[in-house]
Amino acid sequence: MAYRSFRDFVDELDRSQELIRVREPVATELEITEVADRQMKAAGGGKALLFESPTIQSRESGFPVAINTMGSARRMALALGLGSVDELAHQMQLILKAKPPTSMSEGWTLLRQGIDLLHARPKRIGDGPCKEVIHRFEKNTGFSLDDLPILRCWPKDGGRFITLPNVYTGDPDTGQRNVGVYRMQVFDRCTTGMHWQVHKVGARHGKRYYERNEPMPVAVCLGGDPAYTFAATAPLPDGLDEILFAGFVRKKSVELVKCETSDLEVPADVDFVLEGFVQPGELREEGPFGDHTGFYTPLDKYPVFHLTAITHRREAIYPATIVGVPPMEDFYLGDASVRVFLPVFKMNFPEIVDMALPAEGVFHNLVFVSIRKQYPYQAYKIMHGLWGMGQMMFSKYIVVVDADCDVRNTSEVLFRLCANTDPQRDTTFIKNPSDSLDHAPTAPNIGSHMGFDATRKLAGEGYPRDWPELVRMDEQVRAKVDEMLKRWGI
Repeated sequence: MAYRSFRDFVDELDRSQELIRVREPVATELEITEVADRQMKAAGGGKALLFESPTIQSRESGFPVAINTMGSARRMALALGLGSVDELAHQMQLILKAKPPTSMSEGWTLLRQGIDLLHARPKRIGDGPCKEVIHRFEKNTGFSLDDLPILRCWPKDGGRFITLPNVYTGDPDTGQRNVGVYRMQVFDRCTTGMHWQVHKVGARHGKRYYERNEPMPVAVCLGGDPAYTFAATAPLPDGLDEILFAGFVRKKSVELVKCETSDLEVPADVDFVLEGFVQPGELREEGPFGDHTGFYTPLDKYPVFHLTAITHRREAIYPATIVGVPPMEDFYLGDASVRVFLPVFKMNFPEIVDMALPAEGVFHNLVFVSIRKQYPYQAYKIMHGLWGMGQMMFSKYIVVVDADCDVRNTSEVLFRLCANTDPQRDTTFIKNPSDSLDHAPTAPNIGSHMGFDATRKLAGEGYPRDWPELVRMDEQVRAKVDEMLKRWGI
């Protein structure tokens, strides 16, 4: 199911009793954060929030703010138009394992998959709802970033931050598009920071423009179908177009329109488009910012984004999120990505059973992975393989367990970690790139990572004794007691 607008998605949350409407004025300075943080830390991620009358420095904004819209397993599924995220993972698995059909039933399944892939191709159109209102900065309309309900999230933040932007850039040599999510600190009415880190594709595109000494066109989209944001945050292989993936996810081609002040193309149905450019060599101190690590990231120099136009829907809703001490909304986005892309990991490593990134690990700091172990040191093969895959290079700790361990049960994984490891024998250290936002490494962007082999040990792994059997109750007894408890109402 594709949403025609972000408002459509918000209305669906309302119909599904997943939304709280806040009608009284609430300040974009800190107050919205405090309300949202309490919901995000409620059981199951709480509810989505729609602030209908947000205030900017005591004056009412003309745009509502929606936050925590993807902050639960159910809302994440609703965002993708699914009953469960596992449905998309299953479809990914079918496509990856597609073979010539041997029956009529298999033929129809393959045909449906082909139709879904056709939907992935974007369509170019002349105009769209995102251009219902156009403000060109060269005409000095008076409208600016000051009119958007952009949040100041935490007390020591360096200013207001756009927290859920989809940033569109293009490779000047190949024209290849990239969509990423990079926070943007508002410096003034028409200038922001562009926090793309050295490892990001946006930074790579920027480097090519800097080498050519040309201004780099950038477009920033806010709102629209939540599939766009999911695609922008997904760990796609380098070179795979996020818009293609979004079309596949939503089962409908993404309609693209050309920007007003550049040749970049953006989805026609988003709520806001911020158009502009990054000037080669221009850097400015950005931060501090209360980040997903749970700590403030300090001041650092990043490129500057100059706006040339803002276009938007007449009844636009401003989407936002906050990050900080977990759990937060971003955990559910990350968990959905892991579930959807698990078939890709399994294609590379068939022994993988399941994978989880617990909230306490703040995305990639901690990875649990279960495997069907067949030979000595197989756990180390998995660790090193994962460290070599895209953003998995940032995984500070990887814990490998046996297939019968539920990696989504942190307590069970920790039990295996403590019970099955000899610290000296079953750990390994490597040097690898680190997340730019990680404050713990001695030097930025580089650090050490650690792997734990918490699997049962085989001959050849330095364990000469017989491995003990895990204590388990007889299955017939368990079934009998289940019936007993049901009769007793327990």
